Amino acid sequence: MAQVTTDELIQADQTFAGNRLLSTFSRDARALVEPFGTLVELEPGEAVLKCGEQVHSTFFPVGRTMVSMVVEMGPGRSVEVASIGTEGAVGGIVSCGHAPAFARAEVLVAGTAFKVPMQALEDAKARSPFIANLFCRYSDYLLSTVMQSVACNAFHSITERAARWLLHVQDRAGDRIELTQEAFAGLLGVQRTTVNAVVKELAGEGLIVTRRGTLRVIDRVGLEHRACPCYERLADHYAAVIGPSGSGGG
Repeated sequence: MAQVTTDELIQADQTFAGNRLLSTFSRDARALVEPFGTLVELEPGEAVLKCGEQVHSTFFPVGRTMVSMVVEMGPGRSVEVASIGTEGAVGGIVSCGHAPAFARAEVLVAGTAFKVPMQALEDAKARSPFIANLFCRYSDYLLSTVMQSVACNAFHSITERAARWLLHVQDRAGDRIELTQEAFAGLLGVQRTTVNAVVKELAGEGLIVTRRGTLRVIDRVGLEHRACPCYERLADHYAAVIGPSGSGGG
């Protein structure tokens, strides 16, 4: 039997502490998943799920890593319906067995993820009521983000939506966001000229600064005032459904 080194133990501890779902695992729950997972490095633009293809693994983002769930609407047209960072996971953690992906999951911010085969997660859910309950709770939260996105797109201005999106990314990836305005427009499902105007407006108010291919948040409080209430609603719902314990209420 191979010996586990101190460095490997530290890395495993950091991995589980670095994802808000995994951080709720007890020692026993962790033992059901950890031996089957591997740390992988994800690159910007990499598709970890493709529409119509079978889902074989789940990815738990760690650190700054962020994945965008994108629905294709036709040639050259797509829109983001959810973004996932260290608060969650990408893949079929709430499904029963293998199923085809509906949306494309594309890496927005590069970084590390803990990759676990679907079968290992299915076995862990069957053996641990806590894990099964946690993943059901996360599915509720993920559905709420999609429903909130639909309502937000229908009723809130592009500027409000852009400010909300920037707050979500700052939470996960920090103040400096590597993103072209063309890519930003695609995520919001609007024309590039529209995003150019919004970015100029927010920069003019001293909330962000832009450089070639990057955006940087410099006034978090001001950006919160410009964002729609969807940001706060989703944060409150995550605390109520999952929270620090994985059982909600916090």
